[in-house]
Amino acid sequence: MTKNNMHTLVIGGGPAGMTAAIAAADAGDEVTLIERNEKLGKKLYITGKGRCNLTNICDDEDFFKNVVHNGRFLFSAMSRFNRWDLMGLIEDNGCPLKTERGGRVFPVSDKSSDVIKAYKKALDTRGVNIEYNVKVTDINTLKTNEITKVTGVKLSGGRTLDADKIILAAGGNSYRQTGSDGNGYAFAKALGHHIVAPRPSLIGLVCRENWPGELSGLTLKNIDVMLLHHGKKIKCLRGEVLLTHFGLSGPVILTMSAYCDDNPKNYTLSIDLKPALTDKQLDTRILRDFEQVPNKKIDNALKKLLPVSLIPVVRKMAGIDAEIKVNALDKASRKRLVYQIKNLIFHITDFFDPNTAIVTSGGIDTREINPKSMASKLVDGLYFAGEIIDVDAVTGGFNIQIAASTGFAAGSH
Repeated sequence: MTKNNMHTLVIGGGPAGMTAAIAAADAGDEVTLIERNEKLGKKLYITGKGRCNLTNICDDEDFFKNVVHNGRFLFSAMSRFNRWDLMGLIEDNGCPLKTERGGRVFPVSDKSSDVIKAYKKALDTRGVNIEYNVKVTDINTLKTNEITKVTGVKLSGGRTLDADKIILAAGGNSYRQTGSDGNGYAFAKALGHHIVAPRPSLIGLVCRENWPGELSGLTLKNIDVMLLHHGKKIKCLRGEVLLTHFGLSGPVILTMSAYCDDNPKNYTLSIDLKPALTDKQLDTRILRDFEQVPNKKIDNALKKLLPVSLIPVVRKMAGIDAEIKVNALDKASRKRLVYQIKNLIFHITDFFDPNTAIVTSGGIDTREINPKSMASKLVDGLYFAGEIIDVDAVTGGFNIQIAASTGFAAGSH
């Protein structure tokens, strides 16, 4: 590749920053990648429980359905560097991939470290200079004729690096121990950009009810979960929910958290434990079970229908005495029981520890970024990539793909 005498600095060694550095080097730039940790991809290493769900092979329409905020902003970036491009980059550099349920793509080895090794090989092949254990303390600019342009960065220890172009890919504000501590927002704000208030996303939800903590570890499978905002339905999904010491977690809950844009206290969750049955069908099923054990107490009679540890909770909510035998249960009590099984309500009070969020929702306002190049509309030579931008998606490989696509757009321009 013929060099063009342009020096590009990339701040952040996650998938966005690494893809940006690769693209910039392919465009002929001299590239320096600045990583505050001792190695690249520290957050990438722990994603997907260490397996790294790299991307998703669903079609474009389905992909954008899974982007929660500002999906249209990604149209151009995704068209230039999509899931096949990302998969090709990783496989061409020594990490074979496989596709699992739901179109989720993982390394064949199930080791996220192999994805990082592939990225590192691609960077080394292109001669990208990587500086480890270095923290950027300021972005230097020069203002001429009302135009502000980046000139370089100041590093911890007082050293400076000059640059024609700076790509800010410093991540969001989750898993802070990996370096994503929100400092990138401060740089962007200091240069005049507006920040959509960051909040945790893809995270467990704390609820007002105490009983989930008493059943911590119980997984509710094949249930319907409805998210309501001030009583209005926002989203409904079928899947699994995990009861925890703080409230609720599991795949469906993580996805629901992405749609909680308001104060979490304004949301409730309603769980249908038997979504395959109508109220009438469930009542018939309960009657059939009760007829087989007419002299048993209700908690014993419900063992075929509900998890044993959950039965007392549902029964209490239905206002039914634990000592009553099922042959003495009246129709009104049975109706309340059916209602509780199909409408288990949780009042959300907060997100779990923000540091455990898989991604950060919010970030640099997309209206101030060119969607084709990821260039700042306010500062010449400044570009953004990845989680620092106000774009996020649900789980399934979508967020890493967003990081790579925006990184490629920023680097290739």
